[in-house]
Amino acid sequence: MEPEAALDRRLPLLSQKTLLLGMRILYERLVTLAFVLIALLISALPLQAASFEDALTGFTADSFNDTAQAIAAVTESGDPLAIQVLGALEEARLMFSAAAQKVYFKDKTDKLFDAATGVALATAPSDLNPVRLNNRLRGLLGTALGTLTLMAPNASKRMDAAQSVFKSRNASTLPALDKALAQEKDADVKEAMLEARAAIILNITDATPDEKIAAIAALAERGDNDAMVMLRGLPADAPANVKQAAAAAVNSIQSRLAIWGNIQNLWYGLSLASVLLLAAIGLAITFGVMGVINMAHGEMVMLGAYTTFVIQEFFRSYFPGATDYALIVATPAAFLVAGAFGVAIERGIIRHLYGRPLETLLATWGLSLILQQLVRTVFGPTNRDVGAPSWMSGAFQVGQMSITYNRLWIIVFSMVVFAALLALLRYTSFGLEMRAVTQNRAMASAMGIRTGRVDALTFGLGSGIAGIAGVALAHIDNVSPNLGKAYIIDSFMVVVFGGVGNLWGTLVGALTLGVANKFLEPFAGAVLGKIVILVLIILFIQKRPRGLFALKGRSVEA
Repeated sequence: MEPEAALDRRLPLLSQKTLLLGMRILYERLVTLAFVLIALLISALPLQAASFEDALTGFTADSFNDTAQAIAAVTESGDPLAIQVLGALEEARLMFSAAAQKVYFKDKTDKLFDAATGVALATAPSDLNPVRLNNRLRGLLGTALGTLTLMAPNASKRMDAAQSVFKSRNASTLPALDKALAQEKDADVKEAMLEARAAIILNITDATPDEKIAAIAALAERGDNDAMVMLRGLPADAPANVKQAAAAAVNSIQSRLAIWGNIQNLWYGLSLASVLLLAAIGLAITFGVMGVINMAHGEMVMLGAYTTFVIQEFFRSYFPGATDYALIVATPAAFLVAGAFGVAIERGIIRHLYGRPLETLLATWGLSLILQQLVRTVFGPTNRDVGAPSWMSGAFQVGQMSITYNRLWIIVFSMVVFAALLALLRYTSFGLEMRAVTQNRAMASAMGIRTGRVDALTFGLGSGIAGIAGVALAHIDNVSPNLGKAYIIDSFMVVVFGGVGNLWGTLVGALTLGVANKFLEPFAGAVLGKIVILVLIILFIQKRPRGLFALKGRSVEA
């Protein structure tokens, strides 16, 4: 019994030793496995770097074929420096040293970096040469950059990349595009990527008919001219159902584009109407209230435009960081300059010619020629450019229609000027006096209203508003001595058509003529369209000589 008892006492000790030995063996194997994994990881990193570095050496051969292969290899490497290298190549900032077989790139300040490592160089090699490109390589480069930026963290860059892939329709970008689609969260970017994928599927020959029909549906949703061109470019041997789907999609796109074309013409008409309203509203005051045919009204617009140019040049010279505020200063300045000229014209010329419309017309026409020549002498005969502030630059899309910010702001500006003028005429003592002189000049004079003062201020107000119109026109047209000529006839047509002296009639006349012009231009052309409008206005005046909305005034009483 004693040996058995001794054995029972030794069994727990043996079990503990066995457990400790097993744990030790397991620990040693885990440590060995960790070292193997670390060694594999460390060995893999130089291979990737070497792969990217090997890809870069293709740029040192100074051969278009080798450069094309290098672009593809750099793209496939996925190295973080790949975008910088290809971007430098696109902007002619990628350099190579044939002796060292190394590639470098410059930044925007011409500082040199090693393309393989991204490390800045203190001294540049003596045999640096730029990597050359041709048109074929530029196309490959655009596709490569688009592929790389599909995964960029910035949504706008991914959108640009998707648009680039859509235009190139390169089948090699399909795997990268599918990978980007799988993780894209932005709805607009994802839609652009789906359209790019559809363009690629439609362009490759080994896609199934069902895949092509699905791609046609995606392009039909895009609904622009680019999509229609792709759908019309199907090969002649395409399956019948694919051709039928493409034809239906083309018809659908054409219908939608026609609708958007009409909306675009309506927008252009509103834009032109706002310009006509600004140019004509001052004329409506002088012509309607005073009965003066002012042929120098266009030159008041010109003076406002040149005032804007002078103020902007002043800001560029003395306050270059505040040029966006030049417009804020130019608007009241143009009103004061043109208004002062208007008061001087009325006091110096017009008041001596009341009741003599032919002499007034000839005098103001001669004055317009004098003002044009004066501006040519001071500023020269060449066109002057007025830059738009940052908040008036650019455009945005609404469906298939592009809306520029400068036109949008001019429409808003013209409505504000119109509302301010209505408020002036309705709620101020000067507006009351001006309306009284319009309705019955003799009675207004008998009531103590100084009609001569009202005449001068009214002419100055009309001229000042014309100057404000010049501020707006300076941002959409060239500032030149002949600027006013382009709008004086249209301004008279707007005033006569809407009703002399009626501001609401001027608004309706500007809207009608602006929209009608833009809808006639696609069919008749710009010149013939204006002739048609003029003929229609002449016929209209034969039936309604006082326009759409006629008011009683001095000309009516006479």
